[in-house]
Amino acid sequence: MPPTAYEVYQDLEREESFAPQEGKTQGSYSTWRERAMNRNLRKGLAIIGACWLVYILWLNRLYASSFIPGSSNETAEIADKETVGKTVPLDVHIMSKCPDAKDCLQKLILPAMERISDKVDFQLSFIGSVSDSTSDVVCKHGPTECIGNMLMLCAANLPFTTSQISAIPRTPVIRSLGFANCLIDDYPEIPSRSLVQNCALEHGIDFEALNTCASREDDDFENPGDPTPENPSGIALLRKSVRHTQDVGVTKSCTVRLDETVWCIRDDGQWKDCAHGSDVSTFVDAVEKLWKERN
Repeated sequence: MPPTAYEVYQDLEREESFAPQEGKTQGSYSTWRERAMNRNLRKGLAIIGACWLVYILWLNRLYASSFIPGSSNETAEIADKETVGKTVPLDVHIMSKCPDAKDCLQKLILPAMERISDKVDFQLSFIGSVSDSTSDVVCKHGPTECIGNMLMLCAANLPFTTSQISAIPRTPVIRSLGFANCLIDDYPEIPSRSLVQNCALEHGIDFEALNTCASREDDDFENPGDPTPENPSGIALLRKSVRHTQDVGVTKSCTVRLDETVWCIRDDGQWKDCAHGSDVSTFVDAVEKLWKERN
């Protein structure tokens, strides 16, 4: 810590004891006093400078850590956003190369999820058909759409290893949904490598893991062996998703199902079968009401 005023005074006294005696010039005496003051001033400034350096380095490290995935700051933020209670099922059925799916996500789902993401059990499901004889998956807009569907499913199901929260084994919804929206925003370009890479980078998705998942040929996802949920298969995820969509009787992209009931459909550039309206506020209010009823 910096020297106290008393310590500085003692040093001055010691210096003055060696000051010139009677008969010497006043200039010499002043020189001794100035030396003592300058030395103590330099000592104090050096100590203060060192303290400031340590403080600035500490602030810099604290600031940087707030942007590192998996950092204690992010972990605390995720924990703060977790809501204890039973969430409301929210299932959005789309096709990745469909303009109605783009409108549905950007006009309703994304704005709503900014407000109720902690109250819903969200999933993107995909529309297609599965052959009973071969189990092959067919997508309306062709194989490239199947790849886009698989990429979105893989992004949502990759293990999120950087998180310290055991309750979040998969990619957080805010990331996987952001990635899906990024792709579908340029849906004619799906599955362009540059588009996928840019979207993965923008939303913190491991591109290599994403590519491995979408390219995996072993698709026995229901089998507890290989591949396991920690090593997902895009084609297995897509088959499971399409069968789920068929089971609930959905055929239109985009169909929004809240609490296992159709809330609204976006088809041919229009909202249809929206008994409660298609505006975000009404949808959010409905989710919050259902959540309160469960909790």
